[in-house]
Amino acid sequence: MFRNFFSSITRNGLSLFGTGLAIASLVLIISLFAIERIGYHGGPYLGILTFLILPMIFVVGLLLIPLGSYLYRRSLRKVPGAESTPLLPVFDLNKPKTRNWLLVLTGATMVNIVIVAGATYKGVEVMESVEFCGMACHSVMEPEHTAYQRSSHSRVSCAECHIGPGADWFVKSKLDGAWQLVAVAFDLYPRPIPTPLHDLRPARETCEQCHWPTRFVGDKLAIKKHYEEDEANTELTTALLLKVGGTAGGGASGIHWHVDRGVKIRYRSDESRENVYEVEYTNADGEVKLFADRRAPEEGGTWREMDCVDCHNRPSHNYQAPEAEIDVAIRDGLIDRTLPFVRKEGLRIIDAEYASHEEAREAITAELNDYYLENYPELVTERADDIAQAATTLGDLYSVNVFPQMKVWWNTYPEHIGHETSEGCYRCHGKRLRTKEREHISRDCDVCHTVLAEREENPAILTQLNP
Repeated sequence: MFRNFFSSITRNGLSLFGTGLAIASLVLIISLFAIERIGYHGGPYLGILTFLILPMIFVVGLLLIPLGSYLYRRSLRKVPGAESTPLLPVFDLNKPKTRNWLLVLTGATMVNIVIVAGATYKGVEVMESVEFCGMACHSVMEPEHTAYQRSSHSRVSCAECHIGPGADWFVKSKLDGAWQLVAVAFDLYPRPIPTPLHDLRPARETCEQCHWPTRFVGDKLAIKKHYEEDEANTELTTALLLKVGGTAGGGASGIHWHVDRGVKIRYRSDESRENVYEVEYTNADGEVKLFADRRAPEEGGTWREMDCVDCHNRPSHNYQAPEAEIDVAIRDGLIDRTLPFVRKEGLRIIDAEYASHEEAREAITAELNDYYLENYPELVTERADDIAQAATTLGDLYSVNVFPQMKVWWNTYPEHIGHETSEGCYRCHGKRLRTKEREHISRDCDVCHTVLAEREENPAILTQLNP
């Protein structure tokens, strides 16, 4: 029976090739799956090969078998005396041989369905993984993946934010990904990757699966360390009481008032969302106010309803400013603060463009050594280890924020939280946007925070908090 079955599907070259292709790919799928199960991690490419590429080859092989049989029968019909050969096989279930043959075919089909279904499930799992999103197209997504690994969302998978729950957005994301695959394969993608993502799912369907305004009520104390560009790298402290706010007692207040359920804010801006032309505010009673920039174009731009990502525009892919990175490195002891002018010189050295990470590390090390050799020659020998550690740290800071191959520099992706590295809040808050009655959106600092100390040495507030 089995001999007759295999004889029928290998009677022509195309079916024979399809059979060999299906068997070979099946053996490889099982082998690679077994290797993965025993603990070998081959990165994203092993999963892509095992559960995406090989299953497609397996299915193609299976399809070639009936196609070859059909073409073979059609060629037989052209042979004199065989014109009556049917194009499709005839199943006479009254014959025991046919029933046995059909039983084998049905069993093989069910096994194939299980294999393809299992591979499809695992393939989806691979495509939803962080490794697939961040490392499969390494040169393209390296900047975003690196920033993601340093973010507070580093344990949240890419799909949870970029796709969210439900089948409709899953299908949409895979259709979009088809073009991205073509763009990567033929080097058609832009450098740097443009932002913002205009087809991103609304934040209330993704962000608010974990965060929601009613859970963020009240104020938050934020203490930041800064360092002067003097010889002693003098430590300064800024203390802010952030009015995070949220919804409580039937009303909203503070920063998160913007996304209160009773508030609707729309704005018109350019494609980058950096330049806001108009803001439309509708309160709970339905009253509408329109704030407009009279110098802005009357037409064009895009209207958008405000949500979380209009302020938190880099929640998982945040690139820090060089000043902030050096301050944190000094605070954490990665750069020895007692090295004279290390903050000033470190900032000068890394706030530059280099052709690659390797070139950057070499240039940073050379320039820092040259500076101390010229100005503090005695330290080059006495504190060689501290200088080397500072150079290594500066190289690390450059390598996780600047990616020359993708044309990503320190200021490529501004963050809209606050207003230090970009316009941020001031895109809307200020005197530029006004109603017809000349009412403008408040720019009062106390709307969002109270300054308890601003770049002070040993501020009194720290003594009060830690007596």
